[in-house]
Amino acid sequence: MKVKSRTIILVLSAFITSFTTAQEKVPLSFEQAMGLMQSDNQSLKIADKEIEIAKSERDKLNAFWYPSLQSSGVYAHLSQKVEVRQSLSAVTDPAKDMVNDLFPDNTIVSGLLDGLLDKVGDYTLRFPLAPTNVASIGLEAEWVVFSGGKRFRATKIGRHMVDMANENRQQTDATQRALLVESYYGLRLAQQVVKVREETYNSLKKHYENAVKLEATGMIDKAGRLFAQVNMDEAKRFLEDARKNEMVVQSTLKTVLNVEDPEIDIEPTSPLFLNHDIPPKAEFMQTMQTENYVINELHIQQEISKQQTRIDQTGYMPSIAVFGKQTLWAHGIQKNLVPRTIIGVGFAWNLFDGLEREKRIKQSKLTTQTLALGKEKAKDDLTVAIDQFYTQLLKAQDNVKALNTSIELSEELVRIRKKAFMEGMATSVDVVDAETLLSTVKVAQLAAYYEFDVALINLLAVCGIPEQFSIYNNQ
Repeated sequence: MKVKSRTIILVLSAFITSFTTAQEKVPLSFEQAMGLMQSDNQSLKIADKEIEIAKSERDKLNAFWYPSLQSSGVYAHLSQKVEVRQSLSAVTDPAKDMVNDLFPDNTIVSGLLDGLLDKVGDYTLRFPLAPTNVASIGLEAEWVVFSGGKRFRATKIGRHMVDMANENRQQTDATQRALLVESYYGLRLAQQVVKVREETYNSLKKHYENAVKLEATGMIDKAGRLFAQVNMDEAKRFLEDARKNEMVVQSTLKTVLNVEDPEIDIEPTSPLFLNHDIPPKAEFMQTMQTENYVINELHIQQEISKQQTRIDQTGYMPSIAVFGKQTLWAHGIQKNLVPRTIIGVGFAWNLFDGLEREKRIKQSKLTTQTLALGKEKAKDDLTVAIDQFYTQLLKAQDNVKALNTSIELSEELVRIRKKAFMEGMATSVDVVDAETLLSTVKVAQLAAYYEFDVALINLLAVCGIPEQFSIYNNQ
């Protein structure tokens, strides 16, 4: 399907290029318009970027499963050296007691030794540990081996975020499909209305010319000729209004298809259509329960809220991690003081946080309950929307059936009154009324077809199956 779409787009691009210089309208079927819209629509491109963002967020949450490794370095200037100081008096005092015990009667020897030991005891030994300037560079690693289940829940939330982005992309695609149908078939309707207005104007113009001839022969008075002229001018005004409306819808379609060249005008080739056999309303109701984007998004949000509640509940559990540190280079720090390699296991357990965990859990549960209520309300609203669009389909079918007979009657009435007018058996008012009635009925029938097509795409979009519009179109 992608290859086919790309081929259509390439052929269409070449076709558009060949017609640009001639400034002619480019024929475009609905399937080609759909392929062009899906390749160049800005809203779809934004939705695709949101999917990429969701995948990136999922990968970021999955990063909690892996260990963290970081390098760090430090340089410090100390106000003084780090050293160990030991006074020698702690050694000389016991030595003096020993000398006095060895020479209790010899005061000369003991006096000399005591004086010598007193001088030695006044000194202090200094052992340097670190200079005033120290620096180190190392690696630090940490791996959380238990977090109470947070990582499992975070992984599920990441997956749900991607699912949410995909649902949003499908919803955006459905919205753009509906806009394409409204603008594409709106342009088709506008062009058909222009043709009807042209036929009416040409017919009334010819009628005016006949009125001029009949006035010259005296078969009708001046008032009859003026009445024909006034209605001809009014038909011309209707024609100009229809052409202006066609230009507005043309601009809308080009915006949806992201066609920026003002020299290009699109000529829809796929006609307005109507299906006489459509599935019962119950089938659309059942499909909406499982395929609608809003319901699916609310369901995914419920799952995310449930996982968030379980993450908040894991706040009562401790976190256990394995850590390690390796010093690659050090200056002024001795190995015998600080080891170069450190490996260990640690845990953190928040015993009390001022009831913050309880508040988060309560808030998550309230969010889940709110989403459940929103989901039920969405189903009720969508049920009403399906009933409304389905009724529009049936109404459009009835209008087309009734208007088919009205068109036949109006055409016959125009033929009879024109003939009677030429024979002097009918007035100009009779002819104009018949022409106006025929134009009104034709426009009403075209509008009924358009209302069916728009109601159909909106019904399918609400049910989450807008791609099936092409199936009804082909039927």
